[in-house]
Amino acid sequence: MPLQIVTIPCLTDNYAFLAHDPVSGETALVDVPEAAPILAALSDRGWRLSHVLITHHHADHVQGLDEILAAHPGALVVGHAADAARLPPLGLALAEGDSVTVGSSTGTVIDVSGHTIGHIAYHFPDSAAAFTADSLMALGCGRVFEGTMPMMWASLSKLAALPFDTIVYSGHEYTEANGRFALSVDPDNPDLQARMADIRAARASGTPTVPSSLALEKATNPFLRAPELAASLDMTGADPAEVFGEIRRRKDSF
Repeated sequence: MPLQIVTIPCLTDNYAFLAHDPVSGETALVDVPEAAPILAALSDRGWRLSHVLITHHHADHVQGLDEILAAHPGALVVGHAADAARLPPLGLALAEGDSVTVGSSTGTVIDVSGHTIGHIAYHFPDSAAAFTADSLMALGCGRVFEGTMPMMWASLSKLAALPFDTIVYSGHEYTEANGRFALSVDPDNPDLQARMADIRAARASGTPTVPSSLALEKATNPFLRAPELAASLDMTGADPAEVFGEIRRRKDSF
């Protein structure tokens, strides 16, 4: 049975996610921007928190953890072994290819370094869910703070290779701003134009634009479309990682 996933808006533009296994009653939390809305979501549903899955060390993804653990002291904190020195104390330290089990569902760890070194995503294939935080984002990707452009392109390529029906649970409500940039480099893309109309309508009504589908990201997200955009950027024949790097640099100054 697939996980029941709840999107929780936090802070001004962050998202956390609850992933609940209805068979066992176990519930995983992905990232902890702030505790209050997460605790309220758990309480409203009567769910017991069993796991906290951390994607990366940035404060807006971990800073609510102490308060969460005070209320749910038995929760197992999971993160990347290679970045353990910058993460809260881990109960389970994992590396790429390792697994984490939430009730009857098993997720696989994917190293998606680039935004930070040691950023990981969690892919739960039986639920068609990938928790990507600040790697692949709705119509965008995270700024490359610690890694290199080729590293980030390699990470995004891993995520792009997931099954077409995967739903992408990313970490921020940046979609409308990302879309304005996307139109600047891919203005004639009808799928992108249609998506932007949907995004504007959603935001006008206060509806989150996260999660999104991988199929839609592959059709509209310029950071996944580097090979298709090479010619329009006067980069025909360039390595896709170089094209990605040019797109990312343009976004950084947009």
